[in-house]
Amino acid sequence: MKKLQLLSAAIAIGLSVFAAGAANAAYPEDKDITVIIPKNPGGGTDITARGLITMMQQDLGNANFVPQNKPDGNGIVGMVDVANAKPDGYTLGMVTVELDIFPHQGKTKLSYSQYDSVIAPIAAPAALIVPSDAPYNSLEEFVAYVKDHPGEIMMGNSGVGAIWHIATLAFEKEFGVKVKHIPYPKGTADIAAAMAGKHISGTLADPSSFKSQIEAGNLKILAVMADKRTKMFPDVPTFKELGHDMTIRAWATLVAPKGTPEEALKILRDSAKRVSSTPEYAEYFLKQGIDPTSIIGVDADKMMEEDYAMYGEFMKQIMAK
Repeated sequence: MKKLQLLSAAIAIGLSVFAAGAANAAYPEDKDITVIIPKNPGGGTDITARGLITMMQQDLGNANFVPQNKPDGNGIVGMVDVANAKPDGYTLGMVTVELDIFPHQGKTKLSYSQYDSVIAPIAAPAALIVPSDAPYNSLEEFVAYVKDHPGEIMMGNSGVGAIWHIATLAFEKEFGVKVKHIPYPKGTADIAAAMAGKHISGTLADPSSFKSQIEAGNLKILAVMADKRTKMFPDVPTFKELGHDMTIRAWATLVAPKGTPEEALKILRDSAKRVSSTPEYAEYFLKQGIDPTSIIGVDADKMMEEDYAMYGEFMKQIMAK
């Protein structure tokens, strides 16, 4: 009987040691986690991804995140590679708002439903930006001016079907007005220059891209299309608080392939939640000229689902013209 008791005790000790070893070997098990970034090095998505995974690596301790840029095909190649990766938690990636726009343009069959979200650290809102000497100082005054000058107001965007073009279409629909859409495919620098030269009346775009011009007093922001005020421009009201429930944002989300184990997703999401609540997180992004966001897990999934439907409606409107 005594030998049996000793044997049982030994087995119990062995099992406890085995359990401890298994716990120590839990995800991510000191293995590399590849993070595919579907944009070029040095851009906003790249800077965001690298800062985020550096903080998560420090938080987790036993993870080694390895960034890999795959910008081909306007980011489609990289996003496809993430969707097709083995769903074991060792391949993650950034997906951008184009994921919700491109399918409606026939550029890809990718869908938000092919991913499980970890965190959206960027959700840059469209902001109504105009020259500083423009004869309107609020959203209401701008709308009134547009109505008094039908078809005369020229709004810059980054190209037909791009997000800021869609933001302007949403503005027209909400307020029952019409503007002239002027594309600047090379981006916000050309839009800012056009405003400075009085060639256009304004734009609806990410305000962080115009930060230096705003701080220099050349441009001003009248309102942002966000659920709440931005950290970068806290004095600027939202369309929502002014009575117009409009949220249009250029987001980037860290995701895993659909089917990644819940245990791994929880570890990643919990880490993202911890780091995004620190002062260092906000400080890092603000220094990079990026307004920090923290939309975790299923909330980010919901954001992508809702935006997919919204962009689909606007793309129908564009293609009908």
